Amino acid sequence: MARASVSRIAVIGGGKMGEAIMGGWIAGSSAPADAFDASVFVVADPGQERRDYLAERYRVACVADASAVEGGVDLVLLAVKPQVMMDVLEGIASQPSFAGGAEGPLFVSIAAGLSTERLEAALPPGARLVCVMPNTPLLVGAGATTVAAGSQASSADVELVHGLFACLGEAYVVDEDAMDAAGAVSGSGPAYVAAMIEALRDAGARQGLDPQLAEALALQTVYGTASLMKETGQDPATTRVAVCSPGGTTLAALAAMDEAGFSHVFDAGVDAAVRRSKELSAC
Repeated sequence: MARASVSRIAVIGGGKMGEAIMGGWIAGSSAPADAFDASVFVVADPGQERRDYLAERYRVACVADASAVEGGVDLVLLAVKPQVMMDVLEGIASQPSFAGGAEGPLFVSIAAGLSTERLEAALPPGARLVCVMPNTPLLVGAGATTVAAGSQASSADVELVHGLFACLGEAYVVDEDAMDAAGAVSGSGPAYVAAMIEALRDAGARQGLDPQLAEALALQTVYGTASLMKETGQDPATTRVAVCSPGGTTLAALAAMDEAGFSHVFDAGVDAAVRRSKELSAC
């Protein structure tokens, strides 16, 4: 699918992620999103208040249900929660607007824990599908998204989706069997980082810092360290060692954290997230 052929996009689900992705594409100034404006989009969402908000803010067409999307569409962004995805696909499968095959729309799912095989079985026969695992920082154009092809997707389909999500941060093409682990690292990762900032804040407050100051220091330190590593290409080990003076406070802190099981905490968390993703895919 060439970029020029994407003249109409249906966004199924107008929640925060659907809005963030659509809004980022509308505002995008780099290819392929630079070809899109509000007239390209139609959003299906059951909430009248949500539809009114999206129509007013983005000037996009809104309907209450995917069955109300009339005419052909080139790309369908499936931005509903995994728990309701199969019900939504049941409605889509019978709609002429979403007919499958090589000439039908490209479907893009952001639902965690749902395999391409399961989604393809619920989509119109022959539907082209690409699954993505974005994360919430795409709300500010700093997302990390992994992209995996379904069985009918072409290399051009994957290239298009990769390019679209690269407009919202960084995007990486992976094999589908890597998606659970990728989701456990980057999809859930913002929650881990936020929890770490909370923990640093609370630890600082227990040492007498004003909690607001402690939070501001922790937040800026995480942001600054990530920016330093990204802009210089410096790896984590080099970044860590550069802060450590022999016999100093940082080494003492890291030793205490290691003894408390710092790295094991992340091992346990990522492992639990992967296991839960596999459980959801089996439901």
